[in-house]
Formats: sequence, C-alpha cells, structure tokens
Amino acid sequence: MVFMETTARVPMSGRKAQAARNDELIREAARAVFTADPGAPISAVAEHAGVGISALYRRYKSKEDLLQRLADDGMDRYLAEVEAALADEGDAWAAFAGFMRRCLDIGAGSLTMRLAGSFPVTEAMSEKGRAIHRATQRLLERTKEAGALRPEIEVGDVSVMLEHLHTIRIGDDARMNRLQHRYLALFLDALRLTDSEELPGPPPTWQELRGRYDD
Repeated sequence: MVFMETTARVPMSGRKAQAARNDELIREAARAVFTADPGAPISAVAEHAGVGISALYRRYKSKEDLLQRLADDGMDRYLAEVEAALADEGDAWAAFAGFMRRCLDIGAGSLTMRLAGSFPVTEAMSEKGRAIHRATQRLLERTKEAGALRPEIEVGDVSVMLEHLHTIRIGDDARMNRLQHRYLALFLDALRLTDSEELPGPPPTWQELRGRYDD
C-alpha cells in the first residue's frame, strides 16, 4: 500500500511570491536581451523585465553572475529533455525527433555561441555538462541501434545544429519559431539518411565544445 503525503504545501507569503515572480521575469528578460545583444548592460535587463535595478542586484551581484545562472538553467532544461527522451520506450526515432523539437522550443543552445566565454564556468557546471554529453550519447546510440539515425552523427553535431537553428532571427517570435521548425524538419530528414554518403570530416569533440567557454 502506498501512503500519500497529506501535509499541505505552505503558500509563499506575498513578499516571497512577488520576489519569485520578479526572479522569473528577470531571467526571461535576460535571455531575450542577451540573445539579441550579448554586450547589453545589465540595466537593459531590468528595463525589459519592468523591475528596478536594485531588485535585480539583490538577486544577481553582476552580469557574469546572471549569465552563469542562465547557462545553468539552460543545462537543467536540456538535461530534463534528454532524460525524458531516454525514458520514452516507444518508437526510437519519434523519441529523438520529439527531443530535438522540444530543445528548439526551450531555447537549448540559443545562448551558447552568443555568450560562450563571458562568464566563469564552475566545476559543478562542468560535471553537469559531462552528464548531458553522456545522456545525449546514449540517446543517439539507441536511435542508431534502431536503424533510424545516420551512424556518424555524434553529440557535437546535435549541439551545433541547435545553435544554428537559433541564429534564425526573422520576423516576430511566432514567425521565427515557425522558420526554426521548418529548417529543423530539413535537418531531421537528413539525419535519417542512414545509407547516404559519409559526411566530410569528424564532428566537434567535447573538448572543442567545452573550450569555447574558457575566458
């Protein structure tokens, strides 16, 4: 018999709830501002979020601190998506393609090229990056074993493809998203060409991808 937890969750006070909302506003604004202009001042984030600069500095001591948090949040989102794909016991290709679409929608890779090297990488973030690499590798291997993915595709290829898709900046947000998915559909078609001529050159290595974050 499974016993359910009956303790009610204590609601946050009005002040704490407002602080949580402000924090989410700040991070969403920072993603938008720094994706468009990595050199933008931190005051632009506060203005975009509609909060005072003092509210921002109470949470993040510097621009580097905010960028580090954004990168860590993005890694958590990506890791959750790849683990969800690995837990999907249905069609291997459908699980992989769904994973790629969700990564595109959550912005996985959108800040990598724009912000790499602009904030310090902690050891915890490096370890999380290795966990992401291993999980993505398992997903690729499973899809290859099902005969649904080109055998030479590696983790670095996935990273670079997502980054390129996020460089599409045409129209408003809705139009941009549709175009990104249009070209993802073309990428996915190419990834399924398992009997095609081998791709030229090797994929990016973990060291090459990780090296972009060094100052």
